[in-house]
Amino acid sequence: MAYYFDEPSRTFNEYLLVPGHTPADCIPARVSLKTPLVKYRKGEEECPLSLSVPMVSAIMAAVSDDKMAVALATEGGLSFIYGNQSIEDEAAMVARVKDYKAGFVTSDANLSPDMTLEQVVALKEQYGHSTMPVTDDGSAHGKLLGIVTERDYRLSRMSMDEKVADFMTPREKLVVAPDGTSLKAANDIIWDHKLNSLPIVDADDHLVALVFRKDYDSHKSNPDELLDAHKRYMVGAGINSRDYAERVPALVEAGADVLCIDSSEGYSDWQKMTIEWVREHYGNDVKIGAGNVVDAEGFRFLADAGADFVKIGIGGGSICITRETKGIGRGQATATIEVAKARDEYFRETGVYVPICSDGGIVYDHHISLALAMGADFVMLGRYFARFDESPSAKVMVNGTYMKEYWGEGSARARNWGRYDLGGKKSLSFEEGVDSYVPYAGSLKDNMAITLLKLKSTMCNCGALTIPEFQDKAKLTLVSATSIVEGGAHDVLLKDKAPYASNTR
Repeated sequence: MAYYFDEPSRTFNEYLLVPGHTPADCIPARVSLKTPLVKYRKGEEECPLSLSVPMVSAIMAAVSDDKMAVALATEGGLSFIYGNQSIEDEAAMVARVKDYKAGFVTSDANLSPDMTLEQVVALKEQYGHSTMPVTDDGSAHGKLLGIVTERDYRLSRMSMDEKVADFMTPREKLVVAPDGTSLKAANDIIWDHKLNSLPIVDADDHLVALVFRKDYDSHKSNPDELLDAHKRYMVGAGINSRDYAERVPALVEAGADVLCIDSSEGYSDWQKMTIEWVREHYGNDVKIGAGNVVDAEGFRFLADAGADFVKIGIGGGSICITRETKGIGRGQATATIEVAKARDEYFRETGVYVPICSDGGIVYDHHISLALAMGADFVMLGRYFARFDESPSAKVMVNGTYMKEYWGEGSARARNWGRYDLGGKKSLSFEEGVDSYVPYAGSLKDNMAITLLKLKSTMCNCGALTIPEFQDKAKLTLVSATSIVEGGAHDVLLKDKAPYASNTR
């Protein structure tokens, strides 16, 4: 006989937080949103990998490429580069994120003295860099002969055939530093000499790297940046349960900080075999998340298999139609609550804390607060990030309004059969996602700032300065259909909203 759950399957919109006492020192400016990303043992001083803010972007072609990864890491979150592409292309995206801000940057746009202004302009358009070193062989590590910046040429007054050697700033006029110079010392040189960039050279005057003023300035204005031990942006990458033996080595070589198996349903031997292969070949050095699950049994299965974190959610995404197509899934709030209890029980039994990620079902900003209060360590978002300039999808005009294209990985457009693989043929037999639009919302930075301020304010209303304290103190109540109506504007005629008051959905 089938098993029947006693309680209905509930969504975030069916809950509210009841405020607690707010001490005088509990203000948003003092709130820490740091949260563990991967598992750790009880008694360890610190989790091996943590997030500065509890938000990661979904493993989707419409959401997470290298541009999104850089923008999100700048704000303290993490992107998982989508795996529904060739191994080479995904690894290249990961590598671009790791090279974007490394303190010591290996130049990818380099010149030789016999190149022309036309080639300089073409390289600038290709890579987006205005600072280009000139080396004897045009490579990133050739003998340094000079440097070209936007100050060295004027397109309106120069011929496009003019040689780089004729307008570059020559080596003898450059301030350089020797190989082995620390990042702090390099930044001191930059400030002392009022430079925008500093070439690092070896004993034979070959270029080793560049250090940029903008990287220092960026860190000062973005204190929550998510950086690795080498001061590079952190980035995740999605994998599947079919080609992991080829994909994982390429992603690890490219520098991925953490991997995640991208699947609509994670309670399977396919995920267990994938995790076991990673452990066999890399031990615990490679961090890998798994999922998705919606109950305690699914969590326990993946935790025992060795997952570093577990994702929760089936059918709750805005572009997901798994529930109506297959009748599989569970309300996101109910799933999060049950899996959080299983996570805590597992911690008490084993001394190993396995973070959980709530993936899907978030419509409003306050749903993030509810997911965290219910026990999630962080949330994964697709539609939220798809609306921003930094997402890879096209911005289009629809009925006079700017929109961004957004499609599910189970849609006919994506045809990501690997995400829905059950060991059968390598094709998508039917759709589990839709192709859609979402309202264009502008820059990630501006929108995330509002979302995070709402979260911090909510935490203060509950008397909490950290996410663990929030989870400990939170009081949640179910709401009726009529109280949901009461919770919004009602019985009034609304004026047009000012831009700053717009909902960030």
